[in-house]
Order: sequence, then C-alpha cells, then structure tokens
Amino acid sequence: MQNQITKILEHMAHSHEQMARILDAERHVAVRMAQIVHDLPDAEPDFGGTEGVIESAGRVNKTIISYLNAFADLQEAMAEQVGRVIKEMQGQEEE
Repeated sequence: MQNQITKILEHMAHSHEQMARILDAERHVAVRMAQIVHDLPDAEPDFGGTEGVIESAGRVNKTIISYLNAFADLQEAMAEQVGRVIKEMQGQEEE
C-alpha cells in the first residue's frame, strides 16, 4: 500500500509540475501585456480611440484574472490531493 501511495504522490507531483509550467507561461504573457499597456502614451493615443484603449485594457485585465484563477485552482487541487494522501497515511498508521 505504501508503494501505491508513493506512486500516486509521484504522479501528482508530475501533474502539478506541468500545471505550474502552464501557469508560468500564462504569467509571462500577462506580464508582457502589462508592459505593453504601461508603454502606451498617456496623451492622445492612436489605438482606435478611447474605445480601443478601453477594450485593450479590458483584455489585459481578463488575462490577469484568468491567470490568478488558474493559480488558485492549482493551489486548491494541490491542497485537496495532499489532504487525501495525509488521511490515507494516517489510516495506515492506525492499522
């Protein structure tokens, strides 16, 4: 049983590593988009008028929110899986 738990933990660690890589890539996109928005001129930008600037800023905000939601989901999944493993290990110690 201990061997199975070890294998499960290894698979969980690998999946968490892959999810973290995806989130890191999304983070780089969000950071780059924020840099682009920061570099926009303050006076009379020519990006489709005020509506274009507002739309672009909205897309940046959505990307950042998406990244933060994905990160929160990752943390929640990790906590749930580690909690299950701890419960299983505690059950084995009682036996």
